Amino acid sequence: MSYTNWLKDIRDAEKNSMISGRVRKVFYKFVDGRQMAEEYSLDTGVIQKRAWKKSKNLMGEADWELELGEVPNLKLNTENPDEGFIVRQSETEPILSKRVTKHNIEWRIRNLPHPIETYQVTADETKRAIIVRTTNKKYYKTIEVPELERCSLLPEQDNISIHHQYNTLIITYKKPQLLCEMEAQVLLILKDVETETDMEEMLQGLLAK
Repeated sequence: MSYTNWLKDIRDAEKNSMISGRVRKVFYKFVDGRQMAEEYSLDTGVIQKRAWKKSKNLMGEADWELELGEVPNLKLNTENPDEGFIVRQSETEPILSKRVTKHNIEWRIRNLPHPIETYQVTADETKRAIIVRTTNKKYYKTIEVPELERCSLLPEQDNISIHHQYNTLIITYKKPQLLCEMEAQVLLILKDVETETDMEEMLQGLLAK
């Protein structure tokens, strides 16, 4: 199996797991010191978020880099600068987000108003990535696909489909069977990880009834 190394990393990692609402959160500390956090839906078993802990910044705090999930835009609160940054989605800049389903990987690029015939979405085997460009040369983006890298697979053009609506370009990539197998194997590993329950959230839910 070409994803053997990834499964070994998952098995060997120090893992902690907890349930919060309808989400299972798993925190990993790998042998090489890297740290990763994931969130899985308890309803579907599908991963909703994956983030990697980056090196510490000048203030001594470590940031998280999102691989999968919605990426908030942070902007300075100009009305109250002392309050720091607030989350606000840009109304003009293209915003890329990523999610997965059982059978597909999906990227959404918001704030792209051009008609669908303007977009060229190609699988670039040399860059091992998906390239998005417009014929009017107003947008260009290289999208890496780490899930394929973990399976030692190259992106294939036949697995790509696109759709455009509400100023959003939707790119869907059909998961290869090997990737589906890898995800199933990871879930089998996580099945044996002891999981705690978020008692505070449980109590709030009981008190609300």
